[in-house]
Amino acid sequence: MIMDGNGRWARRRGWPRSKGHRRGSRTVRTVVRSAPELGIGVLTLYAFSSDNWGRPRGEVDGLMTLLERYLRDELGRCVDNGVRVNVVGRRDRLEAGLLEAVQAAEERTAACRRLHLRLAVDYSSRELLTRAARLFSLRERGGQRYFSSCLNRVMHSDPAAPAVDLLIRTSGEKRLSDFLLWECAYAELVFTETLWPDFGAAQLRQAVEEFRSRRRRFGLVEASPAGKRRAS
Repeated sequence: MIMDGNGRWARRRGWPRSKGHRRGSRTVRTVVRSAPELGIGVLTLYAFSSDNWGRPRGEVDGLMTLLERYLRDELGRCVDNGVRVNVVGRRDRLEAGLLEAVQAAEERTAACRRLHLRLAVDYSSRELLTRAARLFSLRERGGQRYFSSCLNRVMHSDPAAPAVDLLIRTSGEKRLSDFLLWECAYAELVFTETLWPDFGAAQLRQAVEEFRSRRRRFGLVEASPAGKRRAS
């Protein structure tokens, strides 16, 4: 799921962008709580792209602080509700406090099975694909499955991480950006005009219902009903 619109939401109200990001973190809680009830087993949220490092320093610092606070504050709730947390992307540019929060969240929730929550932080699909290709060529093996395992390795993801079934993008933007380009090969796309801070359980349900109404062919002739396991 690409979470767009925090800044616009705040600007329309005459507030600083930081307030939009804080409000957006509340939406994350709502979506994480609602996802299992809709049959979603894996949820990937694009929290911070590698391109976001180019934003003003104050905004970047605020986002990093918000991410660390979310991981620490929500840890107990995730354990209680069976939510496994996994942060995917680069880690070498994260500050010590955030990296410690990431490791603690992953370790404490490793046995949780109700929902696999993946937070994409310092994530660039093109960069990770390039790094995976280097690893792939060094091992001199072939096949898409093995390449996927190389990609999951460099992005610190579960080796068995699934392809994406449904990709949702908020705020009216209609593009993938640099998010899960390999995994979204056959994803169904849902774009909504709703800004991320206003996105809630009803909007998530509507997107899932639209997904389930589609017929998925995966390049074949015979159609099959849409599944219900993964959303991003």
